[in-house]
Amino acid sequence: QVQLVESGGGLVQAGGSLRLSCAASGSIYTMNAMGWYRQVPGKQREYVVELTSGGSTNYADSVKGRFTISRANAKNTVYLQMNSLKPEDTAVYYCNAVGKTATMTTFSSWGQGTQVTVSS
Repeated sequence: QVQLVESGGGLVQAGGSLRLSCAASGSIYTMNAMGWYRQVPGKQREYVVELTSGGSTNYADSVKGRFTISRANAKNTVYLQMNSLKPEDTAVYYCNAVGKTATMTTFSSWGQGTQVTVSS
C-alpha cells in the first residue's frame, strides 16, 4: 500500500504564491509519475500537472508559466510552486502517484487533499 501526504495549502491574496508538498511512502518499487489535480465543489477533478520518472512535465494550459512542479532528492517527494495565483485557482489540490509496489502490483494513489484559497 502506498500513502501520500500533502501539505502547504492555505489562504493567499491574488498575485501571491504558495508551495505544496507531497510525500509518498509505503511499498514502492518504482515510481512512474507523480502529479497534481484540483477540484472545486460540484465540478470534476481537474488535471494540473504531472512529472514522470524521466523528468518530463506536462502542465495544464491554465497553469502554464505560473506553476512549477519539482522533485526532491528523495524521489518520492514532489513540490508544486504556485506563483501569480488567481481566484480561479481556488480548489482542493490532490497529489497523485502511479507506479509499482515491491510485489509488482500497479498502484495509483491519492493524497487526502489540501485546500488552496485565493482571495481577490
